[in-house]
Amino acid sequence: MKEGYIIRDQGAIYFLTFTVVEWVDVFTRKDYKDIIINSLQFCQKEKGMNIYAFVIMSNHLHIMMQSEKKELSNLVRDFKKYTAQMILKRIMEGPESRSDWMLKRFEFAANSHQRNTKYQFWQLNNHAEEVFSEPFMWSKINYIHMNPVRAGIVNKASHYLHSSTSNYVGKTGLIEIELPSNPIIDPLKKGYHLDVNEW
Repeated sequence: MKEGYIIRDQGAIYFLTFTVVEWVDVFTRKDYKDIIINSLQFCQKEKGMNIYAFVIMSNHLHIMMQSEKKELSNLVRDFKKYTAQMILKRIMEGPESRSDWMLKRFEFAANSHQRNTKYQFWQLNNHAEEVFSEPFMWSKINYIHMNPVRAGIVNKASHYLHSSTSNYVGKTGLIEIELPSNPIIDPLKKGYHLDVNEW
């Protein structure tokens, strides 16, 4: 059965969430986060990925992205496949104190979905939401950037290294991103509140 959130317009900007199976906290280690960052950079350079915002949390990644080639589903598939392979390889090669436990979780997930692979790293769904307006875009950018604050990891969003918040507050981030025009914030607009001072 297909999920409710699917990519329909291959050239549109989408807010996506890539989640590790069973919410395993893989990205507590810098090595695994580096694989994500390097893969995003490669996709930007070689595959036409435009990134508007992102954050890497302990067990999931939020990203707002677009495919220049209007092949977003293929781009997402390739990114998830490659990063899964590389992270699993790094887990097996170590050092990783939790390798046996994690690999059992990934093997169980693969068996649960009756797939031909031995391990499943990412959940199958991406919770894709098309960015259909500027207010929606900025509400999602704010949601992405405030994730580490809501999780109690940092007090200000720009203090979190593995996100695009620094790009938005005039500093250099880990990767280059597409910066949308700054919105004119109208507090009278219902459902649209953005306090960039929290970043």
